[in-house]
Amino acid sequence: MLRTPPDEALVAGRWRRGGGAATQTLDPATGAALATVHAVTPDEVSEAARAAARAAAEPHWYDLLPHRRARLLTRVATLIEDNAEHLAALQTADTGKALTETRALVASAAATFRYTAAALETAEEAITPSRGAYVTLSVHEPIGVVGAINPWNSPVASDAQKLAPALAAGNAVLLKPAEWTPLVSLALGRLITQALGELRLPTALLAVLPGPGRVVGDAIVRDPHVGRIAFTGGTETGRALARTAAEKLMPVSLELGGKSPTVVLADADIEQALAGVMFGVFSSSGQSCIAGSRLFVARALYDEFVGELVARVTELRVGPGTRPDTQVAPLVHPAHRDKVAAYVDLARGEGARVLCGGAAPEGPDYADGAYYLPTVLDGLPNDARTCQEEIFGPVLVALPFDDEEDLVRQANDSVYGLACGIWTRDHRAAWRIARRVEAGTVWINTYKQFSASTPFGGMKASGLGREKGRDAIRAYQRQKSLYWGTATTPLPWAG
Repeated sequence: MLRTPPDEALVAGRWRRGGGAATQTLDPATGAALATVHAVTPDEVSEAARAAARAAAEPHWYDLLPHRRARLLTRVATLIEDNAEHLAALQTADTGKALTETRALVASAAATFRYTAAALETAEEAITPSRGAYVTLSVHEPIGVVGAINPWNSPVASDAQKLAPALAAGNAVLLKPAEWTPLVSLALGRLITQALGELRLPTALLAVLPGPGRVVGDAIVRDPHVGRIAFTGGTETGRALARTAAEKLMPVSLELGGKSPTVVLADADIEQALAGVMFGVFSSSGQSCIAGSRLFVARALYDEFVGELVARVTELRVGPGTRPDTQVAPLVHPAHRDKVAAYVDLARGEGARVLCGGAAPEGPDYADGAYYLPTVLDGLPNDARTCQEEIFGPVLVALPFDDEEDLVRQANDSVYGLACGIWTRDHRAAWRIARRVEAGTVWINTYKQFSASTPFGGMKASGLGREKGRDAIRAYQRQKSLYWGTATTPLPWAG
């Protein structure tokens, strides 16, 4: 089984203990300490960045042909698959997620590396139409060193979505895992360094730098060797990061928050919609940027649908992620659980009706964990804070709508634009609403389905840029134009 010493970082090609403050990671199901992880210091970030720049410029890597870089990605995918159970168990321990979900996230990470390897194998440059006595070409080259900063909710899949295209593009990467959940990122880093060693590539191409974002993340963003940042996390942090990047004239991609609408039209398949709405917000215990946390139901159907929804939500099984029948696992950390609870208290103050949940579960099995019951609220207007701000927990707010115009107006009345779900039998209505709603991803009669080949990202305050798909590799490269003269006569000023 893969060993993952939890108190080490990967700096300048070597695994070692970080020189910064120590933080205990906690098991969200029990509150017990899992490991002590020492943060890296800003000086160690600088050391890692310098080593990464040297590694990225080494001819053995810089001149490596794309199909040979693809071998690295394929090998990483195989190592992930070989260690899948350990990685899944590690992520469940660190994040609290159900094992069924963490197994799927590990499989997604492996698939991302495999897909990206295939995309790299088939990537093409362009010979552009000539407008004179020359041949014009467009080529793509590595940026050099890029930073990848990820959140705590789905680390292994989020890591893969940045590391695979960044390495495919020929870069070195500084990876900063979330302070609460660094363990699976450290384990993944060991697999990647194993693959780098097997292929005799410089291990400094990857750094894994645990620590607080305000220290380690800021040092990565500001380091002069770093030429691009890929960030997933909160909108306010993303804005601050973008301001720093603007000062450096450095490209960024930002996958930020959401308050995604999920829509049930009057003609929807009720069974399908009920299951989809619950899965869309309560899977991952609501700790998902694309959680369908605003439910809009046609007024004629509202009372019946919400009543049945509440009856089923109260039957969802809350428990540790290691229990096979768990549907709603603990939240990632007691501090986050308290933040979610504070939002429900705010909703009560705004006049919401708490139709179910609204508290931590009772009993000795839950006493030490970061649990919160799946909660359904209604009775609020769409402009209430509870309907507008991202809660990032198992909390759903239900609202009625009168017609399509009312629906689209309310759905788009949000600073966010990440995702949307639509439940209907009417394909024409689905198409119209999908095109009118301001969201980067729209699911029709399904929810939270993902493909490595399909771009993902948000609009408005939900972010900039896209991850996944063939173009993800190009996002980590610089484009260069070449002109190759073919004229047999000198240029006019030749002599």
